[in-house]
Amino acid sequence: MAVPTFPQAAFAQDITIEAKPSTAQLVPAEYGQTGVWAYDGMVPGTPLRLQQGERLRRVLVNRLDQPTTIHWHGIRLENAMDGAAGLTQEAVAPGGQFSYDFVAKDAGTYWYHPHRNSLEQVARGLSGPLIVEEHEAPDVDEDLTLLIQDWRLDQEAQIVADFANMHDMAHAGRIGNHLTVNGLPEFRTPAKTGQRLRLRIINAASDRILRLGAKGLTGYVVALDGMPLQKPEALTEIVLAPAQRADLFADIAAEPGETAHLTSIERQGTFSLAAFSVSGRDGTTLRPAPQSLPPNPVAVPSLKNARTLELVMEGGAMGRMAAARTADGKTRSMRELIGQGMAWAFNGVAGMPDRPLADLDLGEEVRMLLSNQTAWPHAMHLHGHHFQEVKDKTPGPLRDTILVMPQEKREIVFVADNPGKWMFHCHMLSHQAAGMMSWVNVIS
Repeated sequence: MAVPTFPQAAFAQDITIEAKPSTAQLVPAEYGQTGVWAYDGMVPGTPLRLQQGERLRRVLVNRLDQPTTIHWHGIRLENAMDGAAGLTQEAVAPGGQFSYDFVAKDAGTYWYHPHRNSLEQVARGLSGPLIVEEHEAPDVDEDLTLLIQDWRLDQEAQIVADFANMHDMAHAGRIGNHLTVNGLPEFRTPAKTGQRLRLRIINAASDRILRLGAKGLTGYVVALDGMPLQKPEALTEIVLAPAQRADLFADIAAEPGETAHLTSIERQGTFSLAAFSVSGRDGTTLRPAPQSLPPNPVAVPSLKNARTLELVMEGGAMGRMAAARTADGKTRSMRELIGQGMAWAFNGVAGMPDRPLADLDLGEEVRMLLSNQTAWPHAMHLHGHHFQEVKDKTPGPLRDTILVMPQEKREIVFVADNPGKWMFHCHMLSHQAAGMMSWVNVIS
């Protein structure tokens, strides 16, 4: 499809983000460092923090040996700044650069990552946090960002470069054997009994679904995917699909001399992701339940006049898909699709289609029915918008990514109030690479 081009005038004071090869100490020091790809040579990339309504200007400089972009995940911005290679911009060639310039309309927890060859580039380390602060800071003692990455490492602690592994692509995706929080082999920070922490948790894994729990922590979930909940929910177990985020107000309940933990719940048991070493008390009494964070200015549909769309997910291992169309309009058997690196389809189409899922009028209300007819979960992400899931005719929290389990049907609604071409794809990046991509066109 044709991609618009835009003049790349340099900013008066260019602040760059360099995507480049680097090394990181992802495992204990005795195993040596790991070769990674990183923004500004850091894992995670440079933390970006700004106030709601502030303008972000950054120049991406590509020091990789392959094209790349930056997608600002969850940010409602101008279409030309979305970073979706092949749809909103041409990918930045090795040695090239691209200037991103947008206003952060919504407070919350977001992140940035490539949107060209995303599976390999994210799995090699390219991601970074993007935090947009509320105009008035909430009553917490410390604000911590915890960006979780999933690595597949060999015995020399180097990244296993099997990114085109069709077994992964047709099953649960690329699941690693090592998790880091903020790039550290062990995340540990001091704390005091009674402290209230804001924990901004980002699942930056390529494909791993996280099940998170808490030990020695109590508190509340106050926001999901950057969007405040109407009423904070008690902290129990949290499930985060790839790309999803959760903001917690977590109170340290562990006693001095003990350690509180944010935990990862795995088949093999429960493991510490982040440890909080308690060394005293902060002198306060038990904190009351927090007030809701200020809502962001996101349009909410009425549900009365919404246009209904349907998206059917098909394919994968143990699926029933016999054939699908590809971008060239030809129908190919599953064997032929596998030969082309494809294993999945949306509405019978494998790979990015030339035509959108729908042409939408600006301001049109949309009801989308999601049907997962596969044996695997999928994390569906819509660019440029936030949506609500509807259960029992009641809209739920605003999200930008929704986890749809095998053989499950879900319904989301949103207002198409951001003009342009917006991707809608599975954020299990192995599934995206193997066919789970589409887009909507919002016409101004």
